[in-house]
Amino acid sequence: MGQSQKYIEQSCHDVFDSIEEGVFTVDLKYRITSFNRAAEKITGVSRKEAIGRPCAQVFNTNICQSNCALRKALENNQPVFNLPAYMIRSDSKRIPVALNATVLRDHKGQMIGGVETFRDLSSLSKLRKSFYRHHFFENMVSKDQKMLEIFSTLKLIADSDCIVLIEGATGTGKELLAKAVHNNSPKKNGPFVPVNCGALPDTLIESELFGYKAGAFTDAKSDKPGRFERAQNGTIFLDEIGDIPHALQVRLLRVLEDGSYEPLGAVKSATTNARVVVASHRRLDKLVEEKKFREDLYYRVNVIKFSLPKLVNRKEDIPLLVDHFIDRFGQKNKKKIIGLTHEAMAALMLYDWPGNIRELEHAIEHAFLLCKEELIGLRHLPNKLLTEINAAFANNPRTLKDIEKNAILNALRRNNGKKLVTARELGINKNTLRRKLVGYGIEGKVQRITYDEKNRTHGKESVNRSGPGRCLPV
Repeated sequence: MGQSQKYIEQSCHDVFDSIEEGVFTVDLKYRITSFNRAAEKITGVSRKEAIGRPCAQVFNTNICQSNCALRKALENNQPVFNLPAYMIRSDSKRIPVALNATVLRDHKGQMIGGVETFRDLSSLSKLRKSFYRHHFFENMVSKDQKMLEIFSTLKLIADSDCIVLIEGATGTGKELLAKAVHNNSPKKNGPFVPVNCGALPDTLIESELFGYKAGAFTDAKSDKPGRFERAQNGTIFLDEIGDIPHALQVRLLRVLEDGSYEPLGAVKSATTNARVVVASHRRLDKLVEEKKFREDLYYRVNVIKFSLPKLVNRKEDIPLLVDHFIDRFGQKNKKKIIGLTHEAMAALMLYDWPGNIRELEHAIEHAFLLCKEELIGLRHLPNKLLTEINAAFANNPRTLKDIEKNAILNALRRNNGKKLVTARELGINKNTLRRKLVGYGIEGKVQRITYDEKNRTHGKESVNRSGPGRCLPV
């Protein structure tokens, strides 16, 4: 052992053993030269077994061959921070870790190897799952206060048979909410029958809803049950109810009043006990004012109303939704993707999402299919998304750093300049945020950045912002 190595061993031994993070050092051939107690505990490998062996044989992670933190630090002569990975313990247990690596120098400043620290994120993973349980309802996830209030109210009314009206822009999750009403009702074991009233021609919608008897018209050779009959003992979901022809609204009102209706060509009425949930991307009260929707029908369906916010007004949910979609697509495609690079997440946070959650879901699915690595980057996102972001800044071309800086500033505005809350929303730690603020020259300039007037709530924060996302630094 060389003199310089003895110096390092002697000076680092006591310090290494006193800290909770796993720490090991390597020489320039990546052989382990020191291994602290925390490293022994986390890896399940003793110090005696580790010393002298190549680090990839001891510290076995999923990125050892493709994206080694130590190799990056030594080759670039730059430290690596918070690199996500999974480690395989000696007992074959797979645990999540966060890696930091930097160059190791002797007392003369000569490079003699590297040092890597790692944190066991298992407890954080458990905390994250607990966080999800509190912000997850059926297939919906949110920490937006309005959405949490909707979840709470839905639980209270799900046991009743009251009609539920859901209003919200296209892609905000109206059908998901309708399914949640059904799945939490006494009729959850019955059928859930969706009907897109806006997609049915006026000539067909009556027969689709109420069915018909053989001989009702020329091509009616046999009886056909309508959607209300098929939804017996379950739930019927009338999406885009505002598009139902005015003349048919009278018949629909009768069904909602007493459950009775007449199939086309029938000589007697039929009845249904289906729970009714209706939805519209347009405000029904405005349609009433325009004489396009019957006032009596509006008051009949407006018993319990949920108004779903647009994604642009609940951007703090984007990291949660991304995490949710990645987990779902990972299970579906048997593919392991950890998360997004910070630049990719920054781009998602900058975009206004006119297609709302549905558009975000499709964007992540697109990126998921293209990504062959463990982190989704900018190049995996749809071109349309990146083109529109660039178009918004056409007079000031955006670099990756520009995107990241702007995303941080926007997050600070949403959180009234609160750095800890901002760091949580972005999925990075406070020290990383502080380092980026300094790097971008905005540290010290951020006092209390107020919300845009468009999204303000009279000076009060309207959202509950807590918990980690998967916005991962690179």
